[in-house]
Amino acid sequence: MIILQSEPALFTGLVFLFSLLVGSFLNVVIHRLPRMMEAGWRDQCAELNGGSIQSTAKYNLWTPRSACPSCGHSITALENIPILSWLILRGRCKACGTPISARYPLVEGLTAILSAAAAWNFGFGWMALGAILFVWAMIVLAFIDLDTTLLPDDITLPLLWMGLLFNFSGIFTSLQSAVLGAMAGYLILWSIYWLFKLVTGKEGMGYGDFKLLAAIGAWLGWEQLPATILLSSVVGATVGIAMVIFIKHDRRIPIPFGPYLAGGGLVALFFGSSLTRAYLNSF
Repeated sequence: MIILQSEPALFTGLVFLFSLLVGSFLNVVIHRLPRMMEAGWRDQCAELNGGSIQSTAKYNLWTPRSACPSCGHSITALENIPILSWLILRGRCKACGTPISARYPLVEGLTAILSAAAAWNFGFGWMALGAILFVWAMIVLAFIDLDTTLLPDDITLPLLWMGLLFNFSGIFTSLQSAVLGAMAGYLILWSIYWLFKLVTGKEGMGYGDFKLLAAIGAWLGWEQLPATILLSSVVGATVGIAMVIFIKHDRRIPIPFGPYLAGGGLVALFFGSSLTRAYLNSF
């Protein structure tokens, strides 16, 4: 412990290596959790309709073993080394040669880099642990929302309570600021949702976005919400307009807002205080 406290480079390096492994697991969560949710919804609907439960095969984050979706080849330990295995296999299944998405090493590398940045920035201690957990949650939520336009309660709600727990001792902000942040984060987007719906008759975002911003507020405090909302809105609007203009994205197809909220939350985690001070100093 003393060595990790006195040697930030060693601590950062260990976090980087460990987070590569975590990134591999996050890929599993991103892929499987939505499918687990869908199976649960089908079973609930069948039960309410008096039918039999449809999901019989065991399927969770641990079972069955990861396999190629094309040929069913089970992924061995040597084929599952973060980033390295993908490079050695040249991004293809060893058995059938089907291309493996580059997103897998991307998630692993992103997890390791952002986690190492948190370790270096906050130093050994509870603050670094909290920041790393926050980073992992943001990555999972961003990619799940990109794939499914869903932000699972199984992640957002525990994340909110965990933020309040960390700030019970003022790790990132005061408990009062964390509670106000959770309340304001939810109510701000809830109000925008209903205002947009009353004006247009359409839903502009989902309830998962409210819960995600509430969780960010619980971790970082209400003071960081303006920066988070501004950053996510500007980036989201820019990307959305670019998609419509350059790739002819159908405006009727919703663009998930969760990845931009998650990105705004990560920027606020690392630079929120500096951005706020710079903004105030400009006046």
